[in-house]
Order: sequence, then C-alpha cells, then structure tokens
Amino acid sequence: MPKRLSSAEFIRILTDHDFRFISQKGSHTKYRNALGQTVIIPHPRKDIPIGTLRSMIRQSGLPGELFD
Repeated sequence: MPKRLSSAEFIRILTDHDFRFISQKGSHTKYRNALGQTVIIPHPRKDIPIGTLRSMIRQSGLPGELFD
C-alpha cells in the first residue's frame, strides 16, 4: 500500500518520470507524459486520500513501488 503523499511530493515523482504540466482548472492540475497517459491531481493538498492516490498511480502507469 502506498504511503500518504502530499500533492507536491506526487508531482515531484511524476516530473522525475517525464510527466509535464498541461493545464489547471480550479484546484486540479493535469500532467501528461509522452505516451499520452494523463493524471489529474488535486492541488494543493497536504495528504492525498489513499483511494485517490491509488487511482492517480493507476492513471500514471508507473509502478506502485515508486510511491512507497
């Protein structure tokens, strides 16, 4: 199970793996990689709820171990 992360920590992991900022609408930011995988992140958020975090990890296509 992934540990609790802030939105800033999650974004740092995404950008380290070639995700780029695409847009922001309200309190949600959108990041996309070269393969077209898109992740929507609630931002700013101190602790992302576990269910939301799991969903964002699935959207990213990255291995869950990166977020432990």
